[in-house]
This record gives sequence, C-alpha cells and structure tokens, in this order.
Amino acid sequence: MDQSDELGLDFSPDYNLTRYLQNIRKFPILEQDEEYQLALEYQKTHDKKIAYKLITSHLRLVVKVVSKYRGYGLPISEMIAEGNIGLLYAIEKFEPEKGFRFSTYALWWIKASVQKYILNSWSLVKLGTTAAQKKLFFNLRKIKNKLNLTDDRDMSAKVLQDIAKSLDVSVQDVTEMNMRLQSHDGSLNTVLGDSSDSATEWMDFISDNKPNQEESFSNYETMKYRKKLFNKALCVLNAREKDILFKRRLAERAATLDDLSKAYRISKERVRQIELNSIKKISKAVGVLQ
Repeated sequence: MDQSDELGLDFSPDYNLTRYLQNIRKFPILEQDEEYQLALEYQKTHDKKIAYKLITSHLRLVVKVVSKYRGYGLPISEMIAEGNIGLLYAIEKFEPEKGFRFSTYALWWIKASVQKYILNSWSLVKLGTTAAQKKLFFNLRKIKNKLNLTDDRDMSAKVLQDIAKSLDVSVQDVTEMNMRLQSHDGSLNTVLGDSSDSATEWMDFISDNKPNQEESFSNYETMKYRKKLFNKALCVLNAREKDILFKRRLAERAATLDDLSKAYRISKERVRQIELNSIKKISKAVGVLQ
C-alpha cells in the first residue's frame, strides 16, 4: 500500500496547481515545542491525525524546494507530488530526540525524492549513476549561470578543468553532461512540418529490418523441414559416430579431441577423421533425401 494511503492523506496537486498552492497556505506552521511533542507522540502511536498536522505544516517547504528545480522543464505539479512523498518518508524516519527540527531532517528526503524524479524523467538513458555524477547533473547549470556562460563556446578548456575540479569529476564527464543537458530525448511521434493527421513523424523514417509475417512463417517452415531431414540423415551414422558428432559440433560446450580420444581409446587424429566423415555422410544423406 502507498504510504500516503496508510496515513489517510492526499496531497496530490495534479487537480489544480494554483488552488493547491492557495490551500496549503491555510495550514499553520508549528512552533518548535509543539512540533517536538507531536513528533514524539507520533513515534509512539503512529496516529494519522498527528502525522497530518506535522506534514501539512511543511507542505510549503516542498514547494520552496521544488521552485529551485524549475529550470529542468518538468511539470511543477509532478515534482511537488514527488517532494510530498519524500515528506511522508521523513515523518516515518524522524527521531525528534536528536534535537533537530523536522524541517531540517525532511529537507534531505524532499530533495532526494525530487532529484530522483528529475533524473528518471530527464532521459530514457540512465543519468547520475554515481554520487559525483548526480552532483554534476544538479550543479553544472548553477555553475554556468554564476560564470555567465550562456554560450557553450565560452566553455574553454580552462573553464572545463575548473568545473571538473570543483565537482571532483573528469573533464570528459563535464563535457558529456553539458551536452546531455542541452536537450531532452525526442519523441518518435514528433510531427515534422504540417500538424495534420497525415503529417510525417520521425518514426516514419525508421526502417524495420525484421522479417514480415510471411517471411517469418517461411523461415520457420524451412527450419522445420531441415531439422526433419537432419534427423532422418542421422540414421546413416553408428552410435560412436553420432556421439562424437554431437559432442564436437552440437553440444553447448564442445568436447576436445583429447577428451574423446581417451573416452574411446583411439588417437586424436582418428577422432577428427570420424567427425569429418560423419559430416560427409550426413550431407550426402540429406542430398539423397531432398
């Protein structure tokens, strides 16, 4: 069950973002002592009403965090929803006796949830596989703005080296991440030119090299026929020839000449001759059967 369902809460802003932002202002911000007592009580009872008070008083914190990620071009309402999920996790993990305010603790969970959503939504190709790469993803834009680097042509070798050093990553990592931040993944259903129903999409330019239904059926019938011929042709081989052929050519892990020579107490050259002769016999038998 979803954690928000367990607490009996629904903080999804999808229905109307403006109305949502207006509504969350109605919830009072708790004083430190009141927050502390509520958090202690929730630890003991897990009362949904207490959780409701703690969480609703921090919904504005989620919006404040999300506002810092507007530049990534993702839906604000969805980022707020993800931040609220982080808030729900925070209430379950919070330990008030350690002396920190709930907002200080919840901030980490909110950021983590929002950043995870951004990384997963930005590209189909996985981004930020290490802590350093995640740091690079979320700080590169900020650094470029501080340095007033509005044009990538201003990204000189010296600038790239300075950014890489400050974020503890390689220059190549900075270069590649900068390129990936320039554009989102494109949709294959993007219409080119005219927006009418008959307009051409990117997908129309992608060729499908897989065989069609008729070709697949024909290939299947051909393989089925060849397998039948092969099984009939095996009749021309004796037991030793079959065994050597299967172990040398058809087994998942081919046996060595040395292994078979020891098993049959013959020379490795003799094993090789039996193998080749068996192939010739089958080829001849298949030719006759056809």
